[in-house]
Amino acid sequence: MIAALLKEIDLTVLPPYTTGSENEIIETIYFGGGTPSLLNDAGIKSILTSIKNNYFTSEDVEITIEANPDDVTAEKLIAWKDAGINRLSIGIQSFKEQDLAWMNRAHNRTQAIECLLLAKEAGFNNFSADLIYGTPGLTDEEWKLNVDQLINLDAPHIACYALTVEPNTALQKMISLKKKADINPDQQARQFLLLMKWMRAAGYEHYEISNFAKPGSRSRHNSSYWQGKKYIGIGPSAHSYDGRVRKWNVANNALYIGSIKKDIIPFEEEKLTDVQRLNEYIMTSLRTIEGLDLEIVEKNFSPGKKATIKNAVRSYYEKKLVLIDNEKLVLTDEGKLFADGIAAHLFSFPETLH
Repeated sequence: MIAALLKEIDLTVLPPYTTGSENEIIETIYFGGGTPSLLNDAGIKSILTSIKNNYFTSEDVEITIEANPDDVTAEKLIAWKDAGINRLSIGIQSFKEQDLAWMNRAHNRTQAIECLLLAKEAGFNNFSADLIYGTPGLTDEEWKLNVDQLINLDAPHIACYALTVEPNTALQKMISLKKKADINPDQQARQFLLLMKWMRAAGYEHYEISNFAKPGSRSRHNSSYWQGKKYIGIGPSAHSYDGRVRKWNVANNALYIGSIKKDIIPFEEEKLTDVQRLNEYIMTSLRTIEGLDLEIVEKNFSPGKKATIKNAVRSYYEKKLVLIDNEKLVLTDEGKLFADGIAAHLFSFPETLH
């Protein structure tokens, strides 16, 4: 697989796969999806070397690797640091044993705490930890203990997500058969509102609906998605975006490797329309602390859409779900509970974009 990844990096700068980004500066590199923490340090080094040989990278490039607590050891942390990794994203999910068992996680509470302590001892001052709320049986008091555990461990970045049950999954089947309890939307909404209050009191910036950071510790990589920046994805299922066209590689490992051996990147693509680009901007910008900038809508998408959005958002403003400040729409804490619905209401359709 490593050989295929290295070859794809080379192919991305050659016609017909050239991305148009080869002369731009890469500011972030992210090892994510699947279990990238299983890569050895030699594999990581070779990938980073290939990227730097083919692209310009900034001097302070942010290089993140996703890891599960049960994958983290002192030896691995030293190897990752030596390979060039300077940021970790760790899937803690919960410090409650019952939650971890319910979610079929491989780690336990002790491993969750230990991996964060090891990361700090290894010199990883820039790391993120994930938590999940709204799991059946998680009381508000237990949720606060989970959050406080990360705050007390001085985590610079915390990402929190409501538990979701995807259709046609083992979890969905277990719930439908009454073998596991279903999620409670009211519980999830309440715990999200509590989370925002606790994180604000602890000095964290709520810079995106699911993400909280101490000053200067935002995820630069994730922020680039929300800002609509270009990105290049390497490997099976990886996505790329050049500002107009979105591409995604095949998910099948064998098909991916076989195609790469033939100097072919196996991908599909979609050219986004102006309407799709505007709707994506509405969706992502509303999730951020900066909000939806109506001046950007006016300048980059549609001169007539600014007034349409202002009119459409009036009812949410009156309900105190949205604030309007300097031509920017920003969700209130309560408004964040309805982010997707508000965004969908503001979406543009072909006949309304002029």
